[in-house]
Amino acid sequence: MDGRERVVRVLSGGIPDRIPLDDGYWESTLDRWWGEGLPKGVHPHDYFQTDIVRLGGDYTMQFPIRVLQEGEFMRTYWDSDGALRKDLRTPDGWTSQWLDYTIKSREDWLKYRHQMAFNPSRIPQTALETYRRARAQGKCAVYVGHACFHPTWSRIGFENELMLMIEQPNWISEMYAAHAQLIIDIHEGMRRLGLEFDAALLADDLGYVKTSFISPALYRELVLPYHKRLCDYFAAQGMKTILHSDGNVGPLIPGFLEAGFAALNPLEVKAGLDVRDLKRQYGKRLALFGNIDVRKLSGTKEEVEEEITSKIPIAKKGGGYIYHSDHSVPHTVPFENYRLAMELLRRYGAYD
Repeated sequence: MDGRERVVRVLSGGIPDRIPLDDGYWESTLDRWWGEGLPKGVHPHDYFQTDIVRLGGDYTMQFPIRVLQEGEFMRTYWDSDGALRKDLRTPDGWTSQWLDYTIKSREDWLKYRHQMAFNPSRIPQTALETYRRARAQGKCAVYVGHACFHPTWSRIGFENELMLMIEQPNWISEMYAAHAQLIIDIHEGMRRLGLEFDAALLADDLGYVKTSFISPALYRELVLPYHKRLCDYFAAQGMKTILHSDGNVGPLIPGFLEAGFAALNPLEVKAGLDVRDLKRQYGKRLALFGNIDVRKLSGTKEEVEEEITSKIPIAKKGGGYIYHSDHSVPHTVPFENYRLAMELLRRYGAYD
């Protein structure tokens, strides 16, 4: 069974030969690992033979990027969504502060909403090559993009979006609808080039460490209709849809099921989510994708083994589980620890 068959089998409610493997890695993690045994220039996806390749396009408003100030540790610029940002370099990478926005009113939105239209430049020139390589490697080709809640705050500000959801819900709905249509249009553009995807993954961060950003009622009123529109669209193409949402989104999971999502990622441990509890609660209604604590992967070999062996046998039971860290792998994780985790995952993630 190859990666494509494995992932599709899990998302469809079946049992594969072993749990599929996927993960994300910080650039600083790769720099560390290339000095600790990972062959120089080789990506962990290739070294560990993971099962998923993600391909997406440019779903910004395509404002011209204007750099105002740039140095080794700080840069200030207007980004492609029309936001003024200050990025600070930290040991973990770049951290952004949003300072101002081009779109401050519905009138501004109406002036610039034409920039949400599809055009061929939104598809990466390397998309077809990447897709063909994925097919040759037997990997699952997953179409990726953001859904509607998160990219809207990048355009108008997080606090502004939350207030407008109450004060001007019709305007918020207009922005969500335009973004959902662009995600569909980019996918259609890729299909015209010959790319046929096996699944979709939509990112839409809806939680912080304690609970969700919005109530289940507000989710159902304003966000769910556009999540459902996208899930229904991909279902019509024969594709299951995965939702990526950081934080504790536990209160929203019933709504995610109603929208049509087949799987949830990354199930952050530090936000209080536990794959064992979620498995008992949702069973085969929701495939679980992640929840391996990067803090344990950063610890002792005994902690790595305990994290894998205490979760994987429960998570994989009856199918419905894909491996992923509980966010992405930071440079605090030694290469030897991660290699041990991969060995344990293949051992304990195999089905008889």
